[in-house]
Amino acid sequence: MTTDASTIGTAPSEEVAYSDTVSIQTFGFWIYLMSDLILFSTFFATFAVLGHNYAGGPTGKELFDLPYLLGETLFLLFSSFTCGLVMLAGRDGKKKRVLIGLAVTFLLGLGFVSMEINEFHGLIAAGHGPDKSAFLSSFFTLVGTHGAHVTFGLIWMAVMIGQVAVKGLTSPVQSRLMRLSMFWHFLDIIWIGIFSIVYLVGVV
Repeated sequence: MTTDASTIGTAPSEEVAYSDTVSIQTFGFWIYLMSDLILFSTFFATFAVLGHNYAGGPTGKELFDLPYLLGETLFLLFSSFTCGLVMLAGRDGKKKRVLIGLAVTFLLGLGFVSMEINEFHGLIAAGHGPDKSAFLSSFFTLVGTHGAHVTFGLIWMAVMIGQVAVKGLTSPVQSRLMRLSMFWHFLDIIWIGIFSIVYLVGVV
């Protein structure tokens, strides 16, 4: 009886303690996202100031291939959608669907990064690198920083695929999946801003 009473008394306190830990971790991650938002806001502001300083070089209208960039954008948008499906499957405890969803999201994100690298390679190979003008310098900084974040997200996603496969959908794993989802959707929102302000405005 004593053992049972001890177990009953301890479990709720452990659950509350873990809940507090998750809340603190989530709050800390929100602070990180807000600091990242400040970083990107600075880069957007820099691009707004320098985006028309071509130094006799090419303009965005001459460089940007809008259909190609639309395909790149669709990769990231669909990856955000599949990431949302992952969270729904995780909530329902469907491990296999979570793994499939993470794999699909990873491949879509990898497609996005591959297209971005190809875009950068093409620009640099044609002599339109970041040293060519203030416009290209601010462009490479803003878009490249976003690409680096997506690459980090892919590494994180690969780690989570391993954790879900080995540990299952435990509470700590689901908590990490939630933060990964927050990060991925954040990058999706930033990209919509980049596509609208940098590319769409740039080809007008």
